[in-house]
Amino acid sequence: MEIQDVIKVDEHVNRPDDNSKEWTLIEKLVMDLQKEQRRTRRWGIFFRSLMFVYLFALLWLFRLPGESALDLANGQPYAAIVEVNGTIAADQDASADALITAIRRAFDSEDAVGLILRINSPGGSPVQAGYVYDEIKRLKQIRPDFPVYAVIVDLGASGAYYIAAAADEIYADKASLVGSIGVVGSSFGFPGLMDKLGVERRSYTAGEHKGFLDPFRPEREDEREFWESVLKVTHKQFIDQVKKGRGDRLVDNPDLFTGLIWSGEQALELGLIDGLASSSQVAREQLNTEEMVNFTVRPDPIEQMIGKLGTSVGAGIASMVMGQGVQLR
Repeated sequence: MEIQDVIKVDEHVNRPDDNSKEWTLIEKLVMDLQKEQRRTRRWGIFFRSLMFVYLFALLWLFRLPGESALDLANGQPYAAIVEVNGTIAADQDASADALITAIRRAFDSEDAVGLILRINSPGGSPVQAGYVYDEIKRLKQIRPDFPVYAVIVDLGASGAYYIAAAADEIYADKASLVGSIGVVGSSFGFPGLMDKLGVERRSYTAGEHKGFLDPFRPEREDEREFWESVLKVTHKQFIDQVKKGRGDRLVDNPDLFTGLIWSGEQALELGLIDGLASSSQVAREQLNTEEMVNFTVRPDPIEQMIGKLGTSVGAGIASMVMGQGVQLR
């Protein structure tokens, strides 16, 4: 029942003399409550409106940069940019699906005069990196006059360098970290701790070596040798692709494929890169354009907004609304 209704009901009830102090106090209290209700409603409307403005502003900020950049290019020749950021893995921004989608769009663009892979990644899955490498080589056969450059920003290591090796030329800053051409497969072993705690491990397998990576069982020498052989094969595949991409530009150095990582200046001396330059320099000096259009596939704005809020509840809401192994290091 609203306060106004209370007043109306009171009009039909015998009340004390209007001039009495008691009635004056009651009337004043009722009027103050009415004012407070109106004030509360106004502030509620204000804050709800402010929240809607905030949400729309976030959606606008998270719009796909490639679309607006294409509008700004206005039919002028430009360098297509695809960013390789973070860990290269199937469930990350730098997944093969996301990178290949962006790279194909760049190759299909008639106004793009070349592609720049802007890399800042420690590496990741050899499978994901291999997919991207192979796709770049395939697209180069279809459009051989479309140059591909890789520009390493802070870090271009392992699987990230694997992808860079598919480019016609690689550039970096003098302080960038480049290389780490190696493979790692690591875990932990707890059999001694289990014995001390008196914990019994029960694992049932079919196949003599099915549980050979189980950290709760003692390591066997034959299984360790087998796993190292798997890593060596993967390492050789990595080396072969780098050699295929870089050719005789690589310097004959025994440490080149040992997993070491070098600065940009050292990488230039070793033939791992072709020069020291930024993305804008490469666009200007190699592709003769000041314009750059970013083709990187971005997450859905709603998902990105919720992800930036960093709440598990928000992630759960997003899923309802919108309905690792060997690493190159």
